[in-house]
Amino acid sequence: MTGQTPAYGRPAAAPAGAGKAAQEKPATATRTLLGCGAAAGPLFVSAVVAQALTRPGFSLTRDAASLLDNGPWGWVQAANFIVTGLLFIAAAAGLRRTLSAGRGSRWAPRLLTITGAGLIGGGIFHPDPSSGFPPGTPPGASAVSSWHGAAHQVCGSAAFLALIVFCFVLARRYQASGQRGLAACSAAAGVLCTAGVATGGAPHGSLTLFAGVSIALLWASFRRPARDRSQPRACPVAVPPRQAVTPSPGPRPAPAGRRRPSGDHS
Repeated sequence: MTGQTPAYGRPAAAPAGAGKAAQEKPATATRTLLGCGAAAGPLFVSAVVAQALTRPGFSLTRDAASLLDNGPWGWVQAANFIVTGLLFIAAAAGLRRTLSAGRGSRWAPRLLTITGAGLIGGGIFHPDPSSGFPPGTPPGASAVSSWHGAAHQVCGSAAFLALIVFCFVLARRYQASGQRGLAACSAAAGVLCTAGVATGGAPHGSLTLFAGVSIALLWASFRRPARDRSQPRACPVAVPPRQAVTPSPGPRPAPAGRRRPSGDHS
């Protein structure tokens, strides 16, 4: 026997608090992953608005946000696409840890992953200059006139479609858990995003597209499925306290001899 093995062959006791620390580490990691999703939507929207106000010749009423990929400062929007996509993929990993059962437990993380991957593709593949942006571009130029412009269109469409379905999947999950208000808000976000994508080619469609997608992105960030109550909480089982065992008395000693009654003289 080594010096590490205690007497009677019992295993060495774990240090106090070791089990609690092991449980807290996964919970902290999950909260961090979900926090990435909370930052993704606001980051994307604020970065686009800031560039729309500062980039010469750009207007959200005329130009799609994707066109910010072009020009001398195009790397800013490319980084915005990529970082936002990575944050949503991290949030999807957090959802996978928290959604163990119920409606949407499988597809919600998958759809959020597709959304993030589509945004990353939008940052890697640039659209072609069009609609007069950057300054000097012919007004009738098409944003899909090269292979990377077509790849940007495919990635963006995949991201928007996955985001729309994600909102409706959340709506069904909230509806199943009896949270009708959240279900209605999630469905409204999906409808507005659908309307924005459908009207993207209309006059001022770039503004409706950005507004619809922004609403869905913000909803996906602020209303994570991990916060809903679709899964019942496990009730703690009351463990009765250990009762002290009273040692049973041993057998009484047998008498040394049988005594005669006092009145017996025979």
